[in-house]
Amino acid sequence: MKCEICRKRIEETFLKKVLGTYVKDKKGKKHAVCFECQKKFPTKEELLKHI
Repeated sequence: MKCEICRKRIEETFLKKVLGTYVKDKKGKKHAVCFECQKKFPTKEELLKHI
């Protein structure tokens, strides 16, 4: 799986859980975001602006 912002590969645990987060937009679509981008853009609004 790739980050929607930086397009880097997101690491997964052995149970296929993402080491990052998912952010929902207004329409309810989920976007995967890596841990580094989550640090750069701390609020949900900032993350959605860069997607």
